[in-house]
Amino acid sequence: MTRRTEFAGKLIEVVVDDGKEIVLHGPAVAIVAVDREGVVTLLRQPRPAVGGPVLELPAGGLEAGETPLESAQRELREETGLHGGDWVEAATVFSTPGYCDERVHLFLATALEQGEASPEGSEELELVRVPVADLPDLLPEIEDAKTLAGLLLYLRTRRSPG
Repeated sequence: MTRRTEFAGKLIEVVVDDGKEIVLHGPAVAIVAVDREGVVTLLRQPRPAVGGPVLELPAGGLEAGETPLESAQRELREETGLHGGDWVEAATVFSTPGYCDERVHLFLATALEQGEASPEGSEELELVRVPVADLPDLLPEIEDAKTLAGLLLYLRTRRSPG
């Protein structure tokens, strides 16, 4: 097996492994964030790769030394100000396994408390608050895979007995 680096950037590395191009990204987190009032907070942000804004779950990459849960809690507080509550890791999924190694840890966070957001200076984030009851009608508009997976997992847990 031969592996060589073709590109090394700030967020990704592209390698060729036995003739196959692979994007190395590292782990990430995404959070279905439900506050005490039963409202889910999503983010609309520009995504140049797809030519415009995308409605997504709060998400981000793990920093050195962080567990997925620590990363998820940090990202959620930074991007939305939401914190506290009850957390469960619902699933771990590959974002685009055909060519990328990114593994996304999907968390369900409920009974969250409002706080002050502190996004990174370069982030253009529009908070979109959706009542839980309206989520099923929103699903056809979701184009981001991690967001669709997270919301479907959340809705499934709400219907489960117990």
